Amino acid sequence: MTQDRYTHGHQESVVNAHATRTIANSAAYMASHLVPGVDLLDVGCGPGSITAEFVSRVMPGGSVLGIDYSEPVIARAQQTFGDSDATFQTMDLYALDIEDDSYDIAHAHQVLQHVSDPVAALREMHRVVRPGGIIAVRDADYAGMHWAPESPLLDQWMSIYRRVAKANDAEPDAGRYLVKWAREAGLNDVAPSIDAWLFAAPDRREWWGSTWADRVLTSSFAEQAVTEGLSTTDELGQIADGWRTWIAEQDGWFVVPHGQLICRV
Repeated sequence: MTQDRYTHGHQESVVNAHATRTIANSAAYMASHLVPGVDLLDVGCGPGSITAEFVSRVMPGGSVLGIDYSEPVIARAQQTFGDSDATFQTMDLYALDIEDDSYDIAHAHQVLQHVSDPVAALREMHRVVRPGGIIAVRDADYAGMHWAPESPLLDQWMSIYRRVAKANDAEPDAGRYLVKWAREAGLNDVAPSIDAWLFAAPDRREWWGSTWADRVLTSSFAEQAVTEGLSTTDELGQIADGWRTWIAEQDGWFVVPHGQLICRV
């Protein structure tokens, strides 16, 4: 099985953050395609929060399969949503164990930024989608992220994150390359769009800042930053403090932009 190195990893701090994702905050751009009777493949489904919500939109008559390369995260999805009509399996994105033309929709949220060959991934998604179906992808653009007030420690965080991602053969600015990758994968009927997460209200600052304060200490990103010689434990501790300082800023503001693409097959 081909396996890219996932920059974030699947530690609790990461998976818990992923479990807050919903159609409303992460897949609204393709919601109009979610109708009863649709067969949907959710690629890189993680803990399954979006996957399980898809079920409510495509039933009756539809089906939802969530796939991820991580056995522990699929086990969590099965445990959490085992009573739903969603199915979860471990699978290799580059070699899906799925017959051609099996699904109406292939969806991938924040996946292509983490794979070393996003064009091959899109081609494989294309293979399993029926003619007339769609591929829906959405990815962040780290270089487009911005925040206030200025923080040298958050600047350090961004620099280290980008270098770790690049060391993993990943593309942290994937959102801006979705159209290019789709074209290279032979997908020319595309509808691009943008969206953003905003963390400015106190509860939103608390959640986002706390998530990253944890991740820079206890995640694969943190481990890789140290083992690759891109940071030190002391520096990461200072960056975690920088996130906590940002949380306390009454005027704190953080924007995460996303590129989005609907590809008609």
